[in-house]
Amino acid sequence: MIWHLIAAAFAGLGAAGIGLLLRMLSRGRLPRWIVPVCAGLGMLGYQINHEYTWFEHQRAQLPDSTRVVSTEQTPVLWRPWTYLVPLTSGFTVVDRDSLVRARTDDQPLVEFILYRFEMANADRVQHQAYVLNCSARELLPLAGEPRRPRTEALRRLAAGDPLLQTVCRDA
Repeated sequence: MIWHLIAAAFAGLGAAGIGLLLRMLSRGRLPRWIVPVCAGLGMLGYQINHEYTWFEHQRAQLPDSTRVVSTEQTPVLWRPWTYLVPLTSGFTVVDRDSLVRARTDDQPLVEFILYRFEMANADRVQHQAYVLNCSARELLPLAGEPRRPRTEALRRLAAGDPLLQTVCRDA
């Protein structure tokens, strides 16, 4: 986060320099307030660029075996531009290399870990182990060590759910 703050400050200084250069080229005809306005616009522009490239940057750091199964795009009041161009503020991935396949009562089961990434001051990563019954489309979270099913949190996935298609592709 400190590097993000330093980068925003340098973007502001660079934009303020552009404002100062414009003021000098106009021989003082531009008002003095153009310099701090340019600095503010430079920092705001850097922040918007950082927010919109966050998802691609995070995804590029993940191994090739991971698949994005869902993204979250929510407009925010203090970021009015997100109403025009949606901003990805969170996403969920599955690592296909860590899938554990089994069969019980002739039902294909897949155990996997679902990773959830959220954009915040310090990016958050949460992970949760699950078992998915591919034929019944039932998703069951696992808790503790050793992993025990939490049957009260059982949910059924829709037939076209990307998580179901990613995890059960070869089952």
